[in-house]
This record gives sequence, C-alpha cells and structure tokens, in this order.
Amino acid sequence: MARAALQHPAFLLIEFLILCVLVPTLIIVNTWASLMFLFLWGASLYAFGIHKYTTQKTIKQIWKWDAVTWDALKPILFRWALASIAMLIFLMWYDPERLFFLPRTRPEFLPTLMTMYPVISALPQELIFCTFFFARYARYFGNGKWMVLASASTFAYAHILYINPVAPTLSFFGGLIFAMTYLKTKSLALVTIEHGLYCNSLFIIGLGWYFYSGSVTP
Repeated sequence: MARAALQHPAFLLIEFLILCVLVPTLIIVNTWASLMFLFLWGASLYAFGIHKYTTQKTIKQIWKWDAVTWDALKPILFRWALASIAMLIFLMWYDPERLFFLPRTRPEFLPTLMTMYPVISALPQELIFCTFFFARYARYFGNGKWMVLASASTFAYAHILYINPVAPTLSFFGGLIFAMTYLKTKSLALVTIEHGLYCNSLFIIGLGWYFYSGSVTP
C-alpha cells in the first residue's frame, strides 16, 4: 500500500518539483551555498531510502561494482582526458589567473581532495541524479534521450547555486556524460568514478573555484 502510494503519479510529480525545482531555487535565492553539503546529503539519504524501498534492490545491486571493467573504463578515461584538455584550454582563455590555483597555493590539500571528493560529493550526486532519478521519473521522461536530457538539466540547475555561468554550463555537459554512462550500465559505482575523475580535474586545473561555496558572497 505504502509502496504504491510512493509511486503514484501525483506523488512523483510533487516529489520532483520539491527536490529538483523548489529546494535548488531556495538555495539559489537565499545564497545558501555554504549549506550545500547539508542539502546534498539530506536529499541523497531520502533518495536512497525511497529507491531501496520502492525497487527492493540490494545495495550491491544499486552499486553494481561488476560493471567496473577495463572495457567499460576505456571510453570513460578517453572522454575524461579530452574533456580535461578542453577545460584547461578554456580556463587559459577565460580566467588564466586561476590556472592550477590549488596546486600552486594548497598542494598539501590535493591528496585529501582527490580521495574524499568522489565519496562526499560525487557519490551522493550520482545517487540522486542518476540512480534515483532514472528509476523514479521514467514515467515522465522515458528511458532514453529524454531521460538523459532531463537528468542533465536538473543536475545543471542544481549548480546555479554557485551564482556564476561556468558551474551550471559545465554541469550540464557533465550531466549529459554521466547520464549516458548510467543509461548504458545502470552502475552507481561506475558513474561515481567517472564523476570523481572530472571533478578532480576541475580542481587541479583551477575551475574548481566556480564550484566552491566560498566563492559565493551572501
């Protein structure tokens, strides 16, 4: 009974509007970027609980580590290398003063960032915008290109909270890549690894400033 109610079209629509539109809008309007991780983890815990309850999948099935193979990683690594070069060229043109800012100013912080960011940020984001989103909203967006576009669009909108044009723009293209990977593999593990690679490149190159809550002035 409860499972059916949670999957009712009206509940799904309200849930989508709250999670993907209302909450990000409140964060943007009130410049609550400093509380981003609180909202992110709150939403991810909700997403995990609802997804597991409604699909009855085990954590192993959700994580799907067996999809992380060399054959799956090769195209991901190739795209990531090309994208990293493109981001480097972009920053050299757009804001050269920030080029390699973190390695130049806080090199001791890099090992912590490289290892922790995929866990504390990439994982909950992919749980929400891929695993949860694909399962919950297929009724509205299908299971193909429209789902990929919807996932990327909501992912980009969530990044407007940084109040700059770079974060949502890069997030849209990143969201397309991550959503396409998830569409093919349904592996939270694989898409988390991919997201982590891109974001680590962002911070090493210097674009990480545009995804840093401290850059937002209330």
